[in-house]
Amino acid sequence: MEFRLLGAVSVATEIGELPLGPAKRRSLLAALLLRPNHPVSVDQLTAALWDDEPPQHARSVIQGHVSRLRVLLVGADAEMYGVELVTQGTAYVLRMPETLLDAHRFEELMTLARSQRAPADAVAMYQEALSLWQGPALSGAYPSQPLQAAAHALEELRLTCVELLAAGYTRMGEHTRAAAVLRAEADVHPLRESLSAGLVRALQRAGRRSEALDWFHRTRRLLADELGVDPGRELADAYAVVLRGEDDDAAQAPAPIPPPVPVPVPVPVPVMAQVPSTVPHSGTVDLLPRMPRGFHGRAGELTALSRAAAGEAPVCLVTGPAGVGKTALVVHWAHRNRDRFPGGLLYADLRGFSDTGEPTLVEVLREFLLALGVAPRRIPESAYGASALFRSLAADRQLLVVLDNVRGSEQVRELLPGGARCVTVVTSRYRLRGLIASDAARPVPVDVLEPEDSSALLAAVLGGERVLAEAVAARRLAELCGGLPLALRVTAARLADQPDWSLSAMSVELSDESRRLSLLDVEDTGVRAALRLTVRRLPEDAAHHFAHLGRHPGTHVDRYTAAALAGTDPDTAEAALDRLTAAHLVTRTAPDRWTLHDLVRLYARGLDTEPDTLVRMLDHSVATALAAAGAAEPGDESCFALPADFHPPQAIREFADRDQAIAWYAAERDDLTLAAAAAHTAGLHSRTWRIVLAMWPQMVWRVRDGWTPLLQTALEAARADSDIRAESRILALLGWVLTEEGHTHEALVHLEAAPRLASRAGDARGEATALVNLSLAQAALGSPEEAAEGCAQAARLARGANDRHTERLALYHLARHQLDAREWQSALETCTAVDALDAPSDTSAASRVLLLTVAGEALLGMGDETEGVRRLEEAAREAESCGYDDGAVRALGALLRVSADVGLQARYDTAMVRLMAGT
Repeated sequence: MEFRLLGAVSVATEIGELPLGPAKRRSLLAALLLRPNHPVSVDQLTAALWDDEPPQHARSVIQGHVSRLRVLLVGADAEMYGVELVTQGTAYVLRMPETLLDAHRFEELMTLARSQRAPADAVAMYQEALSLWQGPALSGAYPSQPLQAAAHALEELRLTCVELLAAGYTRMGEHTRAAAVLRAEADVHPLRESLSAGLVRALQRAGRRSEALDWFHRTRRLLADELGVDPGRELADAYAVVLRGEDDDAAQAPAPIPPPVPVPVPVPVPVMAQVPSTVPHSGTVDLLPRMPRGFHGRAGELTALSRAAAGEAPVCLVTGPAGVGKTALVVHWAHRNRDRFPGGLLYADLRGFSDTGEPTLVEVLREFLLALGVAPRRIPESAYGASALFRSLAADRQLLVVLDNVRGSEQVRELLPGGARCVTVVTSRYRLRGLIASDAARPVPVDVLEPEDSSALLAAVLGGERVLAEAVAARRLAELCGGLPLALRVTAARLADQPDWSLSAMSVELSDESRRLSLLDVEDTGVRAALRLTVRRLPEDAAHHFAHLGRHPGTHVDRYTAAALAGTDPDTAEAALDRLTAAHLVTRTAPDRWTLHDLVRLYARGLDTEPDTLVRMLDHSVATALAAAGAAEPGDESCFALPADFHPPQAIREFADRDQAIAWYAAERDDLTLAAAAAHTAGLHSRTWRIVLAMWPQMVWRVRDGWTPLLQTALEAARADSDIRAESRILALLGWVLTEEGHTHEALVHLEAAPRLASRAGDARGEATALVNLSLAQAALGSPEEAAEGCAQAARLARGANDRHTERLALYHLARHQLDAREWQSALETCTAVDALDAPSDTSAASRVLLLTVAGEALLGMGDETEGVRRLEEAAREAESCGYDDGAVRALGALLRVSADVGLQARYDTAMVRLMAGT
């Protein structure tokens, strides 16, 4: 167990992080961790959780958070680690070994490092100490004054460690590495003279005198502009060394060991202390919107943005779908990091996805130039001139430029400041690959919220007590909103307007897909409005494909399915999907696999007005499944004819061999099941049963994998379609599955009807197959003679229909029944007859495995153990190599009856586990 303050406030366990929930609870935990094993009063906790006047029920809120933390700690077996949250009068104490706290370990490593005489040992310890930092201290906690003060003190301690690490590199003579370490921090903290002084010295020692001089003058100008002061003695002395050009003895001498000043403890500021006022930015430009309210989570994205913003003149590209909270993230980050940009903070909404139209480039530049102090009469009228003046003014400033709601890369290129110390953050619903290519923009993707953060967002609007009282309903709401912050905020607004309405009632309302999007709209804000503006910007072809994707009942599409839905070809569909991916309307999960967010799918469904869309998709599923069946069982005839009104797709996926076909069946099983359900719901019965029957190869290979409900749906559809041929085949397949599942009596009802229906339909092959499946149930119920007779009749029917595959199947099962009756010689002769029907290349792997198994068992029964074992081993190897687990279990089980080999047992166990798991 590990408690973390150096980054996001969190508790790590062996099975993952504890779900701490909202920021207030994280703040309470942070306040307790800042004073471990010491009482923290309710007043102190109140100061840590609220900046302004706390609510009247603050004590109750704190008690609720403490109670929840206790539950989480107990559930994580915290007592095993000596951790306990106890009440002590009017205060709370988090009793714990301080070694479980990352801030404590950080302090210990710094102390140990300072005591090392060998520079390499000290450097290693400083590096280990800094590796404990996962982002800004106390991230995710409410930014109250006491916690901000504590976070600032911890940050000061981190910077001290960085400076000591650089000093260690210097003592080792690694001046370039010392400069690199200091440069990264000096960029972020330009007013910290000790960093700049160390950097100037490191650059001089590394032989980079011009860079050292340049950095000194940058810092000197910044100190004069921002604070009105000259460089202090440390920085001035470093400058003097550079001017004297001391690059021999003095510059190359090892740096002295830093004096042993005491390292502060992890709680340098008491929880009740007030945050000292920061240095005022007199005259600093600030065009940022107000700090977003109710912002929660996003610790990973905030850290990613900070990393992307490091370096020289970076362009950060924050992208994500409509309503995911890109603007809130960036504005929150900008407010938290305002001290990094003493030159000013500029913001412009480029309205790339707005009904109000986009501002012109000159309008945006004029606003920026006015904010930077340019007199109106001096602002150039042309966009080119205004852009040039803006870049000139930004060259020597440390600016943050936020360009929000960008439609395309061309919108922002003339707005990039370009100064070495400037940072530009761009937000867009598009991926803007052009900006990545031309300006090395660093992507920061933003996705939907995790369930805990979704619940915290609801709690920020509705109050923690209301959400905690219906925690399960809150998670259900988060699920129905798909973790989309915009949808969650609209939902919270509706609930806030109806204080007597429960979260459970709201989740019931949202569960109705026909009403969900309308419920996620309030006034001029909502999911539909946001998506409409995104879709409106799409090219016509991409919009056409998007509108049809909503009718796909499955969870994923490939380019062939997208083409079938839209009535186009796969290449056109793939190009459209690529555009939709760039617009964050679909997500690419594999090279030829895309998915849609549930709310996006509902919106797309409302755009499609073509009645044939679903039928085209279903017919594509039928055609592809038949192609897969043909590859999985080559030479076998199709199990049905295509309907008269079939819509042939322009192209379907090709399968090179059985392995590809079986892999496709496994990947598409859920979507094929959903397609059959959609067809059944729409009354498209002829498609429903065809989709299910076309999945028969996978049923053969995974017979105990829960096929009964799907086959019962297909049976209903065949009967509704008045197709007795289809009904007989489904009854035969369903009866076989039920027999394998051990429901033999239930199976017998279906299997006795199947041959009669097949005979009425004139389907000799279907009748033969049904008789074979019936024989299995009969044998299971103790009638081997009746079973053998049925198989013999099935073989005669198949032979008369010139159907070698079914004849082989019938004879195989006849041999199986003869084997069960201990008629070893008859079983072997039947196997020999089966083997003579076709060349081995014309038979499927499953048939070969089963035939080898029966022959091997017959030989064992006749006393020929050597040949019997050889055939069974061959059957087992082939079954294992092709993933036919049922066949492997049968062959290995037969081998184990004559051998106690440990290796055989392990192979049998593996095959059985795979068979039961359906993998």
